[in-house]
Amino acid sequence: MAGNPLTNPNWAPELADTVDRLVGQVRDNATSKAVKVVRGVVFGLVVGVTAVTALVLVVIIGTRLLQQLLTIAGLLDADTSVWVSYMVMAGILFVAGVLCMRKRSAPDAAGTTSTSSGSKKHST
Repeated sequence: MAGNPLTNPNWAPELADTVDRLVGQVRDNATSKAVKVVRGVVFGLVVGVTAVTALVLVVIIGTRLLQQLLTIAGLLDADTSVWVSYMVMAGILFVAGVLCMRKRSAPDAAGTTSTSSGSKKHST
């Protein structure tokens, strides 16, 4: 640690080294945490956008595939296979939505679940 500048000839270099070391530690702590947060936000956004895009493409491909299967199998004509495929995909998405809504809230430590209206219900 720095001493008396009148009796220690190495006082200035020691003080400069101490200040440099402390500033480096503070900078490393602050920037490393900020870099981790920013990376998490960026990667989260990339994954979110990619997931939404993939979901939309899967629904489009599924609808077109179902239309082609119904038409090739000879069960329906081309016009009818379009609206039937829309209804089938709507049913699949509806069931997926119902399943997601059933999983939307988990009980907290007190054994209650919060609903969308903010009231609390006791779960058994």
